[in-house]
Amino acid sequence: MPNPKRRHSKARSAKRRTHYKAVSPSVSTCSNCGEIKLQHRACPNCGAYKGRTMFVPKSA
Repeated sequence: MPNPKRRHSKARSAKRRTHYKAVSPSVSTCSNCGEIKLQHRACPNCGAYKGRTMFVPKSA
């Protein structure tokens, strides 16, 4: 395996990592109760997903 002869500078490493950024999760509204939820997941407020009840949420 070839190994680098000299150490890469901090600027060179930073330039390579410029595209690594945190992204906010995609959110949507629940069709059953209208609360904001993560996409492709059951609603934590009412437990519905794709028009069906997946679980009964705990009472607060």
